[in-house]
Amino acid sequence: MNFRCLPAAAGVFCPLLFLSGCAVTVDRAGPTQYDAQSFERGSVEELHADLNMGAGDLKVGTGTHKLAQAYFTYTVADWKPEVRYDPQGARGNLTLRQPSKHGGSIGASKNEWDIRLSQEVPLFLTVNCGAVHAQLDLGSLPLRDVRVNMGVGQLEMDLRGDPKHDYNVRIDGGVGEATVRLPSTAGVYAEASGGIGSIDVQNLNKVDGHWVNEEWDRAKVRIHVTVNGGVGSIKLIGE
Repeated sequence: MNFRCLPAAAGVFCPLLFLSGCAVTVDRAGPTQYDAQSFERGSVEELHADLNMGAGDLKVGTGTHKLAQAYFTYTVADWKPEVRYDPQGARGNLTLRQPSKHGGSIGASKNEWDIRLSQEVPLFLTVNCGAVHAQLDLGSLPLRDVRVNMGVGQLEMDLRGDPKHDYNVRIDGGVGEATVRLPSTAGVYAEASGGIGSIDVQNLNKVDGHWVNEEWDRAKVRIHVTVNGGVGSIKLIGE
């Protein structure tokens, strides 16, 4: 059983070329395996996290006193994630990658990542996901920049919280569904363009082709959300 991209003429974008030519191939499931890794903060003053998952279930949120903790559950040995952490002075670089020659979590197979990040360290987050259900609970994290490249899965992003710093969110590509929940404690500016199937915007005001919340004009902290190209449907929900 395979997932394959439609031809380019169909207007469908598949961002995860690392999935063996944009195909998800099912390997035979075995016993459930578990792995966990943690990373100390040391002298790191900002974290750049790059998460690359071909297929499965991804959770990102808080719940650690360390710089980061990662918990992995999988039933195919070759799905064991590749983990690289490279602290360079004040900058920590964390990369998690599902091996590129293997595919996804289908049927009885399981591939789950639970990533917990520090609430104290400014975060630059990039997520590349294929056939993935991604639950990103980011509202309590000190965000600086969030970039998500979608595949054919489902994205649930929760930004509700009390941010202290401006940041940008960008969601690109894919044919899946995305829901973004936005805070009322910051100014929100949202825009969407390029081949999106449907857009459902709640509790935001449309102004000249974009949307803003009631706080935008007077807010000291502002969030800029951009959705670009190929998303099957998008929901933007303000508080």
